[in-house]
Amino acid sequence: MRLDKFLKVSRLIKRRTLAKEVADQGRITINGNVAKASSTVKVGDELQVRFGQKVVTAKVESLKDTTKKEDAASLYTIVSEEMVKELEG
Repeated sequence: MRLDKFLKVSRLIKRRTLAKEVADQGRITINGNVAKASSTVKVGDELQVRFGQKVVTAKVESLKDTTKKEDAASLYTIVSEEMVKELEG
């Protein structure tokens, strides 16, 4: 499944266009490699998404084309959430 679609279906990012923009900015990695919106996501992959000051690491548990809001969180497991300080220069 495409990365941008997974992020939307899992509700990690609300809209697919926003997921594409975040990926295009290089703020998402799959298993440590920088990912594009069209990158393929598989069960067991570890996604790391940078939202401003926060980095969320999630493990892909299952893939579905559509899901209800209540079931969206079952598609992934949050491994860690950490705050990141910007380097002052």
